[in-house]
Amino acid sequence: MLSAIALTPSAPVLVPELAGAATREVARFHDAAVAAARELPDRWIAVGVGGSDGVFGPATRGSFGGYGADVEVTLSHDAPQTVTALPLCALFTGWLRGLANPAAQAEVRVYSADYEPEAAFGLGRRLRAEIDRAGEPVGVLVVADGATTLTAAAPGGHDPAASAMQAALDDALAAGDVAALAAVSTDVVGRVAYQVLAGLAEPGPRSARELVRGAPYGVGYFVGVWSP
Repeated sequence: MLSAIALTPSAPVLVPELAGAATREVARFHDAAVAAARELPDRWIAVGVGGSDGVFGPATRGSFGGYGADVEVTLSHDAPQTVTALPLCALFTGWLRGLANPAAQAEVRVYSADYEPEAAFGLGRRLRAEIDRAGEPVGVLVVADGATTLTAAAPGGHDPAASAMQAALDDALAAGDVAALAAVSTDVVGRVAYQVLAGLAEPGPRSARELVRGAPYGVGYFVGVWSP
């Protein structure tokens, strides 16, 4: 059964070994992400977005080496020593698992960024049905970013319309408004993950709690917890 849903960004800058001088600036997002993940049980299914569909099971080890530091992460405490090339959402899941609950086992579901909204909703509904058949508590970790065009220093450049778009996304996540997630702009890099979340949680969570929102370095980050 689905016991809790934690929402975090997929942000390498939250990893202290990668953050450098930015560690203090992003500390509140780091702390909130760990706190949100601690509300999940010992079995996690993480949802993220990548270049193509993929599934990474608990027996997986990866490294942030491609992001500037050889920080190894695992999806379970007894993963083998072989390092696998992983998408960012899987790396972030492993890193967060190690901090929040080292006893947890995580499986990462990566969804292609080009799914249409209704297809993404359908994927979420099927994932919920799968979780409901499980004989143990399952927590879902949604690892996704918002807009990447919120300031002049943002990686996608500055789009003046992005601030309103990000605010609407943050408000929807804070309220547990799954209908509003259907209208998330394609400019949101985590759009598909958020729409899988909507299908997973429809008609909506019992409660939704925002821990922090903001846009360090021009990228929209939201951390929160939904109770199904």
